Amino acid sequence: MRALVQRVSQASVSVAGRETGRIGPGLLVLVCAMQGDTARKAADLAAKIARLRIFRDGQGKMNLSLLDTGGAALVVSQFTLAADTSRGNRPGFSAAAPPDEGRRLYEAFSDALRDWGIAVANGEFGADMDVALVNQGPVTLWVEV
Repeated sequence: MRALVQRVSQASVSVAGRETGRIGPGLLVLVCAMQGDTARKAADLAAKIARLRIFRDGQGKMNLSLLDTGGAALVVSQFTLAADTSRGNRPGFSAAAPPDEGRRLYEAFSDALRDWGIAVANGEFGADMDVALVNQGPVTLWVEV
């Protein structure tokens, strides 16, 4: 599984003008299940992201995790993270998990974050979403397991 993680002061996601999720300080996590991924990989990715030390401590160093700060996670499915752009100008997405499997792993990832005690808000799997965020830092990381 792979994710693009952004440290945010706030973020929200809407579908057809209806807000489905909103968080204050924490992480926006755009997540993609890849062909061959498992529930174990979803849990491993959640553990990695929960413990990423990317929030500032009292000395201004990135030394605190989401667990340390009590921040929330806004989790949004994004199969386009599986894009292959190596040939031509049109990305290929064949490396992404099939939709049913992707949904199952997306939900497993969100549940695994909740199991860590993190407040999780979600987008709507497979929907055309509008995501708004204030990237703090900016801090943006690519995370893969």
